Amino acid sequence: MLKERPQTQSTLEVISINELVPSDLVKDFYCADNGRPALDPTLMFKLLFIGYLFGIRSELQLIREVQVNVAYRLFLDLGLTDKIPDVSTLSANRTRRVKESDVYQQIFDQIVLQAMKRKLVGGHTFYTDFTHLKANANKMHFEKAVVEQTRQAYMDELDQAIEEDRLAHRKKPLPPEKSKVETREIKQSTTDPDSGYMVRDTKPKGYF
Repeated sequence: MLKERPQTQSTLEVISINELVPSDLVKDFYCADNGRPALDPTLMFKLLFIGYLFGIRSELQLIREVQVNVAYRLFLDLGLTDKIPDVSTLSANRTRRVKESDVYQQIFDQIVLQAMKRKLVGGHTFYTDFTHLKANANKMHFEKAVVEQTRQAYMDELDQAIEEDRLAHRKKPLPPEKSKVETREIKQSTTDPDSGYMVRDTKPKGYF
């Protein structure tokens, strides 16, 4: 117990960063001994982050943007000559492997926690700044309507883009997947159905 411990702080070591991080959250969604090599989960999520943050609502367009954008390639850890994943591979991995899992939320939560730890965000309040334009609609003229609401609107937009592309190329539509649909009741203007009824503190109520 009293032996002098060897000095290791200045020792030159060759290690893999992957050995220092927790086990992969999406490991169970990939087969290790069957089929062709799967899309790297880290690359897939980074691709989706790019699409979400920069408002790219089509996986086909996303892949095209990555092909020519050096900054995107740098973020994805891809060289100028590295092959970009095929759009069908990205779609299949997103829709078939992790769609019924909460892994997206887990990864997002971890990113927020890391940002809080580094004092980049406080984790208490989220602010947005936007301007509402008053609609030319009488707030007394409305009918109640039930609309769907979802927490994965971006994913739904990607699915819609896939369906439109398949239709344009005369391909059969993908089979519908069962998903939990939540609804809410709104006041829909009969004069301007595209407007929304808003109630805000210190602001007039009405359609905007």
